[in-house]
Amino acid sequence: MDTRQHHLISPACGTARSLHSWHFGAPGAGPKVYIQASLHADELPGMLVIQHLRQHLQQAEAAGQLRGQVVLVPMANPIGLDQTWLQLQMGRFEMASGQNFNRHYPVWVDWLRENGHDVATQLGPDAQANVRTVRQAMHQALLRHPPTTELDSLRHTLMGLACDADVVLDLHCDFEAVVHLYMEPECEPGLRSLAPWLGAQAVLLARGTGAHCFDESLSGVWWQLRESLLASHGSEFVATHPLPQACLSTTVELRGQADVSDALASRDSQALLAFLTDMQVLEGPDHGPAPQPLCQPTPLSGSQYLHAPCAGVVSFQRQPGDRVQPGDVIARVVNPITAQSQLVCSDTDGVLYTRHNLRWATTGMELAKISGSTPRRTGALLGP
Repeated sequence: MDTRQHHLISPACGTARSLHSWHFGAPGAGPKVYIQASLHADELPGMLVIQHLRQHLQQAEAAGQLRGQVVLVPMANPIGLDQTWLQLQMGRFEMASGQNFNRHYPVWVDWLRENGHDVATQLGPDAQANVRTVRQAMHQALLRHPPTTELDSLRHTLMGLACDADVVLDLHCDFEAVVHLYMEPECEPGLRSLAPWLGAQAVLLARGTGAHCFDESLSGVWWQLRESLLASHGSEFVATHPLPQACLSTTVELRGQADVSDALASRDSQALLAFLTDMQVLEGPDHGPAPQPLCQPTPLSGSQYLHAPCAGVVSFQRQPGDRVQPGDVIARVVNPITAQSQLVCSDTDGVLYTRHNLRWATTGMELAKISGSTPRRTGALLGP
């Protein structure tokens, strides 16, 4: 294992933070898998999972069982981890700018054709050579866009570590939830075994959410570049200059914020090891065939987001993982002054995959999310 330290831009005199990464296997020996934890710094299950995963990968590396490269970032957000207010971790937004740590990542397709740097002129008939060309151009684009703030340098460093990976797993969690995955449709075929290994109860597909999240920045460049080439050079050019979906990325939501235990982390790390074996990155014990999937992928636009119709005490009537139907009561919001309550009901058939961990709601607060197979929302599909 090779441990590396990446220094971030200092935000103030006498203050400096750094990012750490662990590297297993030889670069170029096989597929590269990048796994990071807690980009939202108050979402901790992934940190413990990576600790368990590290032990197994060290043993596999010592035994000569690695057939590819694995990069682990055990703590992807030292800025957010240092934002504590009255003992509460404020890890989703940077306090200095108000920006979400998982937003505003590069729109690579723009960077790859700016100021005369048009990657299309460097492509040829060999698909794998084209992949190498694009990845090299991505690294060069990062050099042309040096960071100017600490938050920029965090994003810049994470992109530099991950932009040449074949598989990217960004480990998050929700408030109270079952395991669920977010990914672009182009990634789903290649990541199909991941959901059953992890026991995911929702796989939510969206082709660009508009949020420029970490994972979709890395997978999006490939299909966006193909579409850009199709529009600018035509179908014959795309057919003779092949460009595969060279990065399969996903956001993995590892249940809820309180679901942090060695038992769960051990289970999840074993699932990831089985997936790495499927991807031929790891030669290890036979895990057998992947379990039967617990769900079928559904469009993220088909999810119903339930909101509090009034302020009050929230009494949830259904648990994460419950299958619900239209008309089912998900929560009751009680006004403690008038004693009146309002019901919050599902109007879709799907799985209640996440709900809030607060039990006092302000009017309009998001309470829960239900997967659904029929698209119902347009525009930005994720929150700020």
